Amino acid sequence: MVTEQIFHQLSQPLEPIPTGVSPQLSPVVDIRAVLFDIYGTLIISGCGDIGTSIEVQQANALEAALASLGIALRSPADAAIQTLQETIANHHTQLRKTGITHPEINIIEVWQETCLKLGGLKVDPVRLAVEFEARANPVWPMPGLEPCLAELARRGLILGLISNAQFFTPSLFPALTGKTVDELGFAADLRYYSYEHRYAKPSNRMYRLASKRLASQGIHPTEVLYIGNDMRNDVLPATQVGFRTALFAGDTRSLRLRQNDPSLGNTKPDAIILDLLQILDLMA
Repeated sequence: MVTEQIFHQLSQPLEPIPTGVSPQLSPVVDIRAVLFDIYGTLIISGCGDIGTSIEVQQANALEAALASLGIALRSPADAAIQTLQETIANHHTQLRKTGITHPEINIIEVWQETCLKLGGLKVDPVRLAVEFEARANPVWPMPGLEPCLAELARRGLILGLISNAQFFTPSLFPALTGKTVDELGFAADLRYYSYEHRYAKPSNRMYRLASKRLASQGIHPTEVLYIGNDMRNDVLPATQVGFRTALFAGDTRSLRLRQNDPSLGNTKPDAIILDLLQILDLMA
């Protein structure tokens, strides 16, 4: 509840910035499940994605977050952010040693270690993670989020989430819309957050888990539509497991076309949408 309150209090309205990309609304038929990315797709991210705010913005956010907790830094904020980034890099390195090619951190563990390195700051790492994130990465619901999900659910489609995320990410929905992920219609067994699995996109691990779960319900991969804003992190791994895909190109902050990325090969989305409500048109 405290996490929701912090995001609710610190969030301000944001509008998508048009990308100039043309929609491609070819019908996508025989879909039984629709899975979504979160940052940059369902939720406007001021930085475009989780964990991508610039260093100056992060330094300001850290000072403000600690001030809200009654704590002053003993070193310059930019140096503290450098320590945070080095800690994240170290955690990535350790996870890669276990064979994870696209590792994901647990931000609570990172903040615990970072606070020790910053002179043993006496602060709750959970609260600090939330206070920092709410300031470093402003968020707001993407236009059309609630009516889109409500109509998909009304049509009997199964809804799910596959997202690079941290423990606080699910709290964004009640903080910003007043509705939990349950109330928005997302199936409890189809929510895949990277921090829980330690694999981050573009790894297709979470997609494979989702595909296996849906197969147990008799749903073939070609009957699944995945929607995300990043060609490499969203469209590519979804395509690799056989899902149909729609690229969300509705906000310049988050659209990642990755046109020079060799890993994409000939990967193309089945559709390109600029507005969440266009999903309904795809399956009309």
